Amino acid sequence: MSEIIKTACVQLNAGPDIAGNISKVEELIRQAASAGAQLIATPENTCHISFPFTKRLASAKPQDEHETLQNIQKLAAELGVWILIGSLGIKLEKRTLANRTFLISDKGAIAATYDKIHLFDVDLPNGERYRESAIIQPGNKAVVVDCLGAKIGFSICYDIRFATLYRALAHKGAQILTVPAAFSMPTGEAHWETLLRARAIETGSFVLAPAQVGEHEGGRQTWGHSMIINPWGEVLAEIETKTGIITADLNMGEVKRARAAIPALQHDREFTI
Repeated sequence: MSEIIKTACVQLNAGPDIAGNISKVEELIRQAASAGAQLIATPENTCHISFPFTKRLASAKPQDEHETLQNIQKLAAELGVWILIGSLGIKLEKRTLANRTFLISDKGAIAATYDKIHLFDVDLPNGERYRESAIIQPGNKAVVVDCLGAKIGFSICYDIRFATLYRALAHKGAQILTVPAAFSMPTGEAHWETLLRARAIETGSFVLAPAQVGEHEGGRQTWGHSMIINPWGEVLAEIETKTGIITADLNMGEVKRARAAIPALQHDREFTI
């Protein structure tokens, strides 16, 4: 297996229409595959974005009935690529969803899933109010999985503010950290790039951060600025405020070199306060 993995991030402007979103994401995944990407990552809420959050309950489906999942599984098998679906709203019960990442293999099989652990319950200075916990059941299990000869650790959006999650993933062998997101405009402008680069530097890992962008139903806006970042904290690729794709070659040898240069993962110490 080559140490080089060609990756892509898809930047979307998802709306409330699931069929329309499937068409958009399929077009961009095909574009990324044509560019040679072996691992293609889509943003949080790939299937649809609607406000208020409670509207998602009406259109959400259980995992085994979810058309976005089924379509992307078929697409992965057709194109022979691995696809990380940043997240889908998966119906668990009448009033509850999981915000769930799926890693789909190049054969179209579900290789791994991850349910978002940290839920976005905030009141922003601009007056926007978010309560994911009103409909979403948080996960309680971090996930590291093998893919294309590397180990990938999963997270979703608001998780990026909890550094201990990423350190734990790195200690379990993760070399690539995925951060699919739908970051709000004010928090994205202030913190998005800083947090992503910090997680890369702290763990000596690559970061893939595909994002939603633009205006969505209800006038809410997402920041975009999808990024691919190397283990030294350098931005390898970025798309700012339009839909599209970015690609970058990940040389897994860079993980070894970064962690050897600054072996911070070996220097953790227990302490008391």
